[in-house]
Amino acid sequence: MNGWCVSDQGRVRKQNQDSFYIDLQSDYAVLMVCDGMGGAKAGNVASRLAVEIVSGEIKAVIKPHMNAKTMKQTIEMAAYRANRAISDMAKTNPDYYGMGTTLVCAIVGQKVSVVANVGDSRAYLINGSGIARITRDHSVVEDLLDRGTLTNEEARTHPKKNLITRALGTELDVACDLFEIEPRQGDFLLLCSDGLSNMLDDQEILYEVIHGGAIENCCERLVALSNLRGGPDNITVALLSI
Repeated sequence: MNGWCVSDQGRVRKQNQDSFYIDLQSDYAVLMVCDGMGGAKAGNVASRLAVEIVSGEIKAVIKPHMNAKTMKQTIEMAAYRANRAISDMAKTNPDYYGMGTTLVCAIVGQKVSVVANVGDSRAYLINGSGIARITRDHSVVEDLLDRGTLTNEEARTHPKKNLITRALGTELDVACDLFEIEPRQGDFLLLCSDGLSNMLDDQEILYEVIHGGAIENCCERLVALSNLRGGPDNITVALLSI
């Protein structure tokens, strides 16, 4: 397995509040993207703390050939502890009040892999046959799409597009969505913040991964395209080649 990650401030924001993590071993890989929120002094603190705690919890227990059940339990516990830590920190400093962060995390093993998400950072499984979004956004717009009251085209410009309904640190308890997948050799797993997914549609992401050029430069190409379209938000892309 090979992996790459790029995080960019974008063209509008004064600070990059995204954080990421990637750990490539011979028998497994761990990828993570967090998109912080809560103001200039808090969003980066929340995302950085989430990455630190979740990656530390996973690293402490991960083993080659870990089964899916254990992977899910590991991520759930890590997210629980990160959520409590962010919430507790927000209570101790007025500058951190209301801070939180999204989380999308993947543990990729030899036979089975697990993806977890909280918020609207996404995971995609990509190969020559197409692109499939693994995660479901925890957002107002996604709920409206599910109810059929909004079209995909309307969703792209909806005024409440950036309102998420679930995040680490904003509530005492938070639930992860968990997905078990079985990627095959030649597949790609892509994790990203909404700075990418709000600017590029799924087919554009698919094209860059499969046909856009050297795979080691794919993250840079995706970030550059997002910035060409205005770069209104921080952009983070993590890509794993299996």
